[in-house]
Amino acid sequence: MLAILLAHAAAALFAPPCVRSVGRRGFYALALVPLAALGWVIANWNSGQALRIEWAPGIHLNLDLRFDALASIMAALVLGIGALILAYCAHYFDDDNPQRLGIFAGYLVAFAGAMFGLVVSDNMLLLFTFWEATTVLSFLLVGHHADRIAGRRAALQALLVTGAGGLAMLVGIIVLGQHGGSYLLSEVLVRADPRDWATGVAIVLILVGALSKSAIVPLHFWLPGAMAAPTPVSAYLHAAAMVKAGVYLVARLAPAFSVAAPWHPIVLTLGVLSMLLAGLRALQVYDLKLMLAFGTVSQLGFLMTLLGLGTPDAAIAGVALIVSHALFKACLFMVVGVVDHSAGTRDLRRLSGVGRRAPGLCAIAILAAASMAGLPPLVGFIGKESALGAVLDAENLAAPAKLAIGAGVVVGSMLTVGYSIRFVWGAFGSKPVGAPESETPWQRPDPLFVAPAALLASASLAAGLGAPLLDRLLRPYAETLAGPEPARLALWHGFGHPLTLTMVVIACGVVLFEIRDRIGASTNPRLGNADRVYDATLRAMDQLSLRMTAATQRGSLPLNQALILITLTVLPLAMLLTGARAEVRARLWDSPLQPVVGLIMIAMALGATVMRNRLASVLLVGVTGYGCGVIFALHGAPDLALTQFLVETLTLVIFVLVLRKFPAEIEPRRTAAFKVRRALLASAVGVTVAVLAACATAARGAQPIWQRIPRAAYELGGGKNAVNVLLVDIRAWDTLGEISVLVVAATGVASLVFRSRRFGTLPRVADAPGYTPDPDRAYWLPAAPLVAPRDRSMVLAMTTRLLFPTIMMLSVYFFFAGHNAPGGGFAGGLTAGLALVLRYLAGGRYELAEALPVDAGHVLGAGLTLSAGTATASLLLGAPPLSSAIIEVTLPILGQVKLVTAMLFDLGVYLIVVGLVLDVLRSLGARLDTENLPSRTDSAREVRR
Repeated sequence: MLAILLAHAAAALFAPPCVRSVGRRGFYALALVPLAALGWVIANWNSGQALRIEWAPGIHLNLDLRFDALASIMAALVLGIGALILAYCAHYFDDDNPQRLGIFAGYLVAFAGAMFGLVVSDNMLLLFTFWEATTVLSFLLVGHHADRIAGRRAALQALLVTGAGGLAMLVGIIVLGQHGGSYLLSEVLVRADPRDWATGVAIVLILVGALSKSAIVPLHFWLPGAMAAPTPVSAYLHAAAMVKAGVYLVARLAPAFSVAAPWHPIVLTLGVLSMLLAGLRALQVYDLKLMLAFGTVSQLGFLMTLLGLGTPDAAIAGVALIVSHALFKACLFMVVGVVDHSAGTRDLRRLSGVGRRAPGLCAIAILAAASMAGLPPLVGFIGKESALGAVLDAENLAAPAKLAIGAGVVVGSMLTVGYSIRFVWGAFGSKPVGAPESETPWQRPDPLFVAPAALLASASLAAGLGAPLLDRLLRPYAETLAGPEPARLALWHGFGHPLTLTMVVIACGVVLFEIRDRIGASTNPRLGNADRVYDATLRAMDQLSLRMTAATQRGSLPLNQALILITLTVLPLAMLLTGARAEVRARLWDSPLQPVVGLIMIAMALGATVMRNRLASVLLVGVTGYGCGVIFALHGAPDLALTQFLVETLTLVIFVLVLRKFPAEIEPRRTAAFKVRRALLASAVGVTVAVLAACATAARGAQPIWQRIPRAAYELGGGKNAVNVLLVDIRAWDTLGEISVLVVAATGVASLVFRSRRFGTLPRVADAPGYTPDPDRAYWLPAAPLVAPRDRSMVLAMTTRLLFPTIMMLSVYFFFAGHNAPGGGFAGGLTAGLALVLRYLAGGRYELAEALPVDAGHVLGAGLTLSAGTATASLLLGAPPLSSAIIEVTLPILGQVKLVTAMLFDLGVYLIVVGLVLDVLRSLGARLDTENLPSRTDSAREVRR
């Protein structure tokens, strides 16, 4: 199973170059992947194989796969039809751009792999991952023709509807997993109590996701809209992928949860309603693909009804209909694609005489449509007759419910017969005299273009004639439901109510076809209301967001900050007042120095509020930051103190760089506005944070984790510095997320400053315009002669020349020593960043380029790549991600050296911090320098002087 997933992933990556190099024939090579996987499925049918690969067991994120009866059925359809769809694509596309077609091929193969992963997943969280992968891939496939408005709208609509359902489903999975004590489907189906209220809530949420995915009313409207996709996508989407995911999930949960209180009212009611409304709509539309789309909604409702009944008879009938629907629906969509290519239209009003000109294609369509209508001896007849019998014999339904469900299924089946005949007549029949075109132009299709459809139609006939073999393959799933042994699938069950109802259904379906003109589409179709509700909902959400934005985001930074701080104050305090209270015990101080430092910080903070000089205010705020670092040091946290000092220093530099664009003094009209209100709000925020910290500390009921961290750091991470080991080993996932945010922030700052493009590598001294070096003079810094005399400081240049190497060596020391002593990649990177700041302040942008002549983006990318690579490399060795290995070697001079592989992760952190500082200096420093430069003439004069 894992090999199949990896093969599809590799094929998806290989698809673009394959199709670009060999053209459409590359689809045949790609089809070999699902075809070979189908061979494995057949050889291991219902083997019960299980696979577990631990990923993050503490949060239930493991690769758990299971191959049982239902997974065998679905996997065979996903892979078999997927292979035929890929072969069909080799002749369907003729004028697409090879590069775009290669990407499409990759998406399609990945779609097949994601669907296979979904049906074999035993871990519900893994299932949800594949579930959302099919959502994203369907969005990309439906929107293949991105230049068309209809394609973009359909793709976005499918993404929003199924994505919203997926979010509800995720909540349901978490509730079910947490409440049931396991995230494994095989265990949940055994352990969970379907009559428990929490389980009922979880089931409703999961059903929302399943019903939205399978386009059940009222969430059906995205599926007909998805007909804007290329026909191969429609064929796969409707037959074996995407929409079948919801049906599969209902079938998977039915053995345990069909007795839950909300199950039958939701599944059966909406299933029958979908069958009726969509079946009626299929008799009204004129586009052949749209007719099949509404037919799919109708048949999905039928499948949901059967699989939701929860009886063995309904289960075997349901999976038989899943098989038959996959075969005839993929076939009919392929037929429509051939007709569209050869006749140039899908409008049944413009098609006439196609059956006489393409009798083979007509025969294929008749076989598939007959299976869809439920005519013998095709597999659709076997499934539909078994379904009628299952509904009539459903002992878990009350008599009124059984009558209503049975009547709905019968009427829906009549509609199915009606639009099946209408499809064949519309595509291949000769229209009466007076039709717009009595004979449609026809271009003979390539036999290989028709071959996949012919194979599927033949399979529908073979499966019907081979009913005993089909019964043996499908029966194991039906036997997982509680109840008597399921009825056998057969072409002949004798005379009885199912056969009588089948004859009535066929007769009434023919009548519906005969009166089709009286059922024509109205100007305001009932089933179209859902699409209009969707549009109205989006408009309402847009209006609501605009009003909320207008009320809260008025372009005033103080107002935005006030709203955030008010929320921070009100909500936590309200929860504290209404919830349980902990007994707070606090010491005012541990050392006499702490209150002294605290008073200094308070004085500086108050001083910053009254100062009119911006630089003075920033310096006073900086003193409060340094005071916080002193508190850390007094409390025995040297790592935190070191980081606080470095960050505070760098922050001061950034503030100074930005303040160059502001006036030195704050305008008087701005100093007095809302001073009292701001003071009150600031005081409230300070009190809130202090109270929350005290209450959180007092509410601890277990042993503090810090007591175990030092020992865990040494035994698990091989380091004595618990802080650094936490960052690069024990909690390295957090660090990886944080440094990713740092990279995004650096890119965002640069994008805002440079607007149109990144600034790139700064010019070096040799590139300075109008400057010729004097070989007889020496300077403390390479860029010193390029600094204007009024800005030049010999003392600063000398100091920088002496301190820069020392600071860089200190940076390297912090990096290597950080695993066992204060320091680490973050502290080392900040120290190196301060060295770059010193070079920039002494020599400007040219000096910065001489110090590090590398583009900041490259440094950031290298750091993130190194950290992410370290996170995943351990997987190749069979270890959990981000796990560390300890290497001890004895060198001739250095003696015993101990290395931990987490050092590579720390090196990535180091590079990211250096890249961030370099990016900030280039954006907020060097970029602003270029905007403030005098004219070129003045610059040359200054340089010569």
